[in-house]
Amino acid sequence: MTPYTPAEDSFLLASTIGKFLISSHLQPQIALDIGSGTGIQAETLQSAGIPKILCADISQEAVDYLNSKGFKAQQSDLFSNIKTKFDLIVFNPPYLPGDPKEDPTIFAGPKGNELIIEFLKQAREHLNPKANIILLFSSLSDDKTILEQAIRLGYAFTKLSELPLFQETLYVYQFYCHSSIKTNI
Repeated sequence: MTPYTPAEDSFLLASTIGKFLISSHLQPQIALDIGSGTGIQAETLQSAGIPKILCADISQEAVDYLNSKGFKAQQSDLFSNIKTKFDLIVFNPPYLPGDPKEDPTIFAGPKGNELIIEFLKQAREHLNPKANIILLFSSLSDDKTILEQAIRLGYAFTKLSELPLFQETLYVYQFYCHSSIKTNI
């Protein structure tokens, strides 16, 4: 499976991560780029000066590519092979409604939010105190259900950015389980 090629969603997430780290004055020491693909988010985290970055992807081809670029990367289906806790987790997940067997880099299930909700369930066990998640998803993923489920899972959240496109709107949210600094970017 070929790594996901960066598109407008990847660029929106990278830009938002950079702005978030500057405006929040947070200094994460260890970050996870899950669903890393070609590593655009890991590069953003590295440029922000985060000293420890782990990349994870379901695709072994993506993991090999990331390792060849000098990133520490491992194969993992969400958190299946991740044992560490992080100060920051970033995820540009597959978010379109459709069968993941057809293309697991873009399709996330019948509603498009199944993988995102499962990610939020699993991520809690991998968050250090005062940690943050920065997550991208689409209006096509039934964004209201994602936010309702996040509340049920004990997360608070802040919308950091959005990008209206022809048939959808992309959103980037900060999720946290603490009284974190809210940012205005």
